[in-house]
Amino acid sequence: MDKLRIRGGGRLEGTLRVAGAKNAALPIMAAALLTDEELRLDNVARLADTATMGRLLAGMGVLVARDGERFSLRARALTSAQAPYELVKTMRASVLVLGPLLARTGEARVSLPGGCAIGARPVDQHLKGLQALGADLQIEQGYIVARSGARLRGARIVTDLVTVTGTENLMMAASLAQGQTVIENAAREPEIADLAACLTAMGARIQGAGTDRIVIDGVERLHGAEYRIMPDRIETATFLAAAAATGGDVTLQGAAPGTLDAVLEKLRETGAGVELGADWIRLRMDHRPRAVSLRTAPYPAFPTDAQAQFLALNCIADGVARISENIFENRFMHVLELQRLGGKIDIDGHTAIVHGVDHLSGATVMATDLRASASLVIAGLVARGETTIERIYHLDRGYEQMERRLAGLGAQIERVR
Repeated sequence: MDKLRIRGGGRLEGTLRVAGAKNAALPIMAAALLTDEELRLDNVARLADTATMGRLLAGMGVLVARDGERFSLRARALTSAQAPYELVKTMRASVLVLGPLLARTGEARVSLPGGCAIGARPVDQHLKGLQALGADLQIEQGYIVARSGARLRGARIVTDLVTVTGTENLMMAASLAQGQTVIENAAREPEIADLAACLTAMGARIQGAGTDRIVIDGVERLHGAEYRIMPDRIETATFLAAAAATGGDVTLQGAAPGTLDAVLEKLRETGAGVELGADWIRLRMDHRPRAVSLRTAPYPAFPTDAQAQFLALNCIADGVARISENIFENRFMHVLELQRLGGKIDIDGHTAIVHGVDHLSGATVMATDLRASASLVIAGLVARGETTIERIYHLDRGYEQMERRLAGLGAQIERVR
């Protein structure tokens, strides 16, 4: 099993290009199920998760071809409407095939999802919405079994809570439904708008994506399209936090600054100098960061997927920070590992109180989930001595060759196979 070995204490400096957004690519890849024509995608990051989604779609009969950051997907004749446990258990986003499969074929059999063990993430809102569209749903032996005797019908859906993948699943299903669908209390994340833009390029009629009310007028069929995946705002936040923690000077190209208002504001509070362009961000830090408190919440508030990285930054900041996690109940599992590196952190319910220390010290630590992995990398970059991070297969799910890209910024980091 691969590990990362980091010798900390260096300063990150240089230029890095941001990869395509994982959380946009996965639902957009699933959207290929909605048409028998080719969907060509560009700027798809080379990640374990995008590879898993490719295998999942191929198992259903989708013709999948990949050339670097380009994917070609064609679901001309689907041979299976099943998403098996063996793949779904490794990636929760696999549930995104449920809506498009049901809309296209009238049936779907999708394993209940897995992924990072960061808390309960039920799919009840997906099921509630699909039932409103006319689907018959059962849970059988760990699988969601969905059927619709005829074409799905438009409906007004009010979700009980904000759900990103739920909004995406319902939006894809409604694109081929008969009549109009209105999704109230919809998620507003930029990845929702990116999926809607791709579906629109395929012939869908969608208004309001990016707001809490999305209106979809169903069409009889969708066609092929070419689409470029948006930049990854969480990867951007991760590299910016690493630059701030190491007292670095890093420019990220191919970024989307407009999707990161809450993150950029917190970075400015640490004392970092932040410059923005249309598609680039430069961060400079020439002193010890100031501690910064934050609360996670649905977009446009501070993202839960950047909480662990900022917690690591606060470990070596000047002052005391309070980090409140309001999305996932188990998303402080990285705290024990950061404590092994010398972080001074107390947990009070869903809040972590971080007392900044002068330095961290290298040790062997274990990644517990995707974003926890990134926090340990940041901590390793600033720790004195050598840090070894085990179980980095979590990291590979969401970051493309992170060690190579950080080495390009001057980090002393290597993958040990």
